[in-house]
Amino acid sequence: MRLILSLFLFALLFYANVPTYAQDNSGAVVLHFHSSHTSFPDSSRIKGHVGDSVFYSAVDHYSDSTVLIIAPKDLDAGRKVDMIFWFHGWHNNIDNTAAYYQLTRQFIASKINAVLVLPEAAKDAADSYGGKLEKPGVFKALVDDVLKELKNRHIIGGNCKPGHILLGGHSGGGEVMAYIIENGQIKINEAVLFDALYDGTGKFLIWIKDDTTNRFIHLYTDYGYGPKDESQKMVKLLTQEQIPYLETEESMLTPLDLQNYRLVYIHSLRQHNDIIFNPDNFKLLFENSPFLKKLKD
Repeated sequence: MRLILSLFLFALLFYANVPTYAQDNSGAVVLHFHSSHTSFPDSSRIKGHVGDSVFYSAVDHYSDSTVLIIAPKDLDAGRKVDMIFWFHGWHNNIDNTAAYYQLTRQFIASKINAVLVLPEAAKDAADSYGGKLEKPGVFKALVDDVLKELKNRHIIGGNCKPGHILLGGHSGGGEVMAYIIENGQIKINEAVLFDALYDGTGKFLIWIKDDTTNRFIHLYTDYGYGPKDESQKMVKLLTQEQIPYLETEESMLTPLDLQNYRLVYIHSLRQHNDIIFNPDNFKLLFENSPFLKKLKD
């Protein structure tokens, strides 16, 4: 009886840590695996956290180290692989984010020759804290873990190295993006924020001025305090520094605008949770990045 119980417990532990692997209707690979270099667990949330007057326990909200990867069917990544890392906001998780905001569909429809990576953050909680990913070098280690997993699954070549790295995020996901740019210890080429510039403006500005090829895009609404105010603050600072940028309305934005400007601030009249899809703004903003190539026909 003890032997059977031991084998049962071993099986539970073993299969709980086996990466899951599937394909969607397009033939794209949808892969889950665990990394010790995601946001959580983290010592700052070991006793849970109170966010927006609600207590979130560590076991339910700060213990998931899952990473979701979506790779297109015809990915061409022999020497280098470009990567988009997406960070979700409050009251969300990686699987719901990919489905509700239609990130998987938009990414595959864009026919971008890259992989989309969603590391779990504070799961289904009111919390913007990025955990370990805010600390020096952890993001670089996460990139290495993603590469290792892709190689193990024969999705990329055995000698493949990181190509261009782009960050994207919604709402509270903007905080960890700013810290990754400051502390990630790996080159970040582009940051695309969806109503996510609540703070971290100084970190982004240093990065913008550090390399004239770095791109920054913020699509923001009139929702709550933060994103609109920070965008206006940021463009004033850019004006003082005589750094060119484009400020436009969502209804007037064109692909050519995105191709001609490296700093773009887009005001939307829609609601906070409506700006990522319908229309497909995730697809629009990333498929017009100069750092990402199209899949070969």
